[in-house]
Amino acid sequence: MTEYTFDDLAVVMGTYNEEAAIEAVLSDIESVTDGRAAVVCVDSSSDRTPEIAREHGATVIEQPPMGYGYAVREAVLTPDRPVIVTTDCDDTYPMERLPQFLDLINEGYDVVSGDRLYHGADAMPALNRLGNAAFAAVASALMGERVHDTTTGMRAYRRELLHEISWTENTGLSAELLIRPLMRGYEIREEPIPYRERAGETKLDPLGGGAAIAKSIVKVCLEERFGDPA
Repeated sequence: MTEYTFDDLAVVMGTYNEEAAIEAVLSDIESVTDGRAAVVCVDSSSDRTPEIAREHGATVIEQPPMGYGYAVREAVLTPDRPVIVTTDCDDTYPMERLPQFLDLINEGYDVVSGDRLYHGADAMPALNRLGNAAFAAVASALMGERVHDTTTGMRAYRRELLHEISWTENTGLSAELLIRPLMRGYEIREEPIPYRERAGETKLDPLGGGAAIAKSIVKVCLEERFGDPA
């Protein structure tokens, strides 16, 4: 089996007006990977986010604002490196765990999914914690297999998996990126991670966005169980 290194890794994210956090995130990636990981940002910002990203050597793909899923779908499908890690650009996720995620891919997992809720996610607003726990409970019931955090933004994937499945969701893409591989028999590992308070303002409406995520979880689970998979 091929042993992947940081030279085989791309870290990708959708970015939207994150100039308060993007430099810290990119600096952490550079430090942890010795500058060897590629970075791709799919950006819809009106602030300095894309300029800061380019200053740190990231590839920036400009896209009109179309929502979370469109940006992240473009981001995960763009790199040609064999291991893709998604993260958010708000400095909530621990880039110091990149070596651990890469090690788990090398152990044979197809997806390594960061579980924010394992340690309590105290930095997450209470309503968000409740919603994320509910999303996981609904998905677990519909899939018949326990998962703990369906909407985490930090995951590692084997690149070929990302191109073997057609992704359909927008707001609910983070859940779809876990549910479809799991229900198709790929090797999935949920790995506990710490979660930090975000830098900058949140862009997600917790009620409207939460309802859209819940709807997409039900839709994707039912498609995989009963319908023609995408």
